[in-house]
Amino acid sequence: MLTKTYCSAVFGIEASNITVEANVTNGLKYFIVGLPDNAVKESLQRIESAILSIGYRMPRQKIVINLAPADIRKEGSSYDLSIAIGILASSDQIRTSKLASYLILGELSLDGKILPVKGVLPIVLQAKKDGFKGIILPKLNAEEAAIVEGIDVIAVNDLKQTCEFLNDFIQIEPSVVDIHEIFEQQVNSYDLDFSDVKGQENIKRALEIAAAGGHNVILIGPPGSGKTMLAKRIPTILPPLTIDESLETTKIHSVSGLLPNSSSLLTVRPFRAPHHTISDVALVGGGASPQPGEISLAHNGVLFLDELPEFKRTVLEVMRQPLEARSITISRARFTVDYPASFMLIAAMNPCPCGYYNHPNRNCSCGFATVQKYISKISGPLLDRIDIHIEVTPVEFNELSTVRASEKSIEIRARVIQARQIQEERFKNQPLIHSNAQMKVKNIRDYCVIDETGKGLLQRAMEKLNLSARAYDRILKVARTIADLDNSIEIKNAHLAEAIQFRSLDRESWR
Repeated sequence: MLTKTYCSAVFGIEASNITVEANVTNGLKYFIVGLPDNAVKESLQRIESAILSIGYRMPRQKIVINLAPADIRKEGSSYDLSIAIGILASSDQIRTSKLASYLILGELSLDGKILPVKGVLPIVLQAKKDGFKGIILPKLNAEEAAIVEGIDVIAVNDLKQTCEFLNDFIQIEPSVVDIHEIFEQQVNSYDLDFSDVKGQENIKRALEIAAAGGHNVILIGPPGSGKTMLAKRIPTILPPLTIDESLETTKIHSVSGLLPNSSSLLTVRPFRAPHHTISDVALVGGGASPQPGEISLAHNGVLFLDELPEFKRTVLEVMRQPLEARSITISRARFTVDYPASFMLIAAMNPCPCGYYNHPNRNCSCGFATVQKYISKISGPLLDRIDIHIEVTPVEFNELSTVRASEKSIEIRARVIQARQIQEERFKNQPLIHSNAQMKVKNIRDYCVIDETGKGLLQRAMEKLNLSARAYDRILKVARTIADLDNSIEIKNAHLAEAIQFRSLDRESWR
């Protein structure tokens, strides 16, 4: 008897429907066909033990399992439950009336328990799009799946409970999650705050501008000056995630298997801080079975690279294209996957190997050539893609010991949100642009108009600092953001001058 059940395969952050055909006929061997990997081939051993452990019969006949379409590589253990149900239905041990209405996925243990799987959110979204009534999946994945409305999420603990549900012996109420309630409860759940940082008001101003326009930043200064402390607090002043952004970010973490069991939805912007020993594949994504890299895990959030010159040059250079395109395409011989990578890059570095070049109170022990060699580890094209360069100086004792309250993150965030609302209105007819940092050349010409005095100011800065054309565009983008924070329609000379002074690494003292 031939039966069909339905499962799903995830490619990139999108899912595709997979039909599991099970046929029990005369013979003795078991076969799985349809381009399965080793994890899928081994599933029959798990399935046999699970079926026997719950008191059902494993057919001692020829069993052929076909995973269609046959030209798509099937990977992982999420097909176990669907294959087991197909075998039981094909051997007439469970009813088949519900099988066409439900997508079934889960990993089986030897005692019949159903274990959680990765990539549930994109699978449920695709199942809803394909018209399935519901999805049967592990109980630990139910909360993640239930954030998708309009499809029944049937959470099961083991294979026996699944069989009883399909045979109508028991009823299982669909899992329900109020996505708006979760969002409201957790959207501001940060443990850090900008009020923790004493002094550094000019750096806070630069980071406020960066957050308001989505600009990339590099912080350069001696050890202990607060670069890491400041960077970790940037998510607290970014605008809250929208529900669409939250779903997209959750999909990426779900596919990577990094979504906590206690959380069904990522409601705060991600903050990723990989160690400088990271490989280029781990940063941008890839591998034999492509997985999202750190730049995609930081999508809609912050990627923090501390000790930037210590990263391998090849690792840093592979970021150049994603920083412009805000996505990464990973190509293999048989397929291509696209991962989104729209993130704020925050980099921090010491000015030299000893860390005290340009320090106001301590002498640098490095020679000038050593400093230049250290700085040159960061290529010109990569620096050009960073909008804001700012020097971080040590905090004086008087500022550290003061009891005066610093401005809280929520107050800075209010100004950032107001500036972002201005930008959303500006780009409302351009769905791919949401902030000033994402503007293309045409948008810069339309929205970053400066008067003759401003042009003269910018010309002198370009000539003195020997800036590139890309740096010219970056200055105009930052000036536009400063004007938005000032609620100004026009870019004034003061806005332009402030944007120019955020190109610290272009100054003669650093060249």
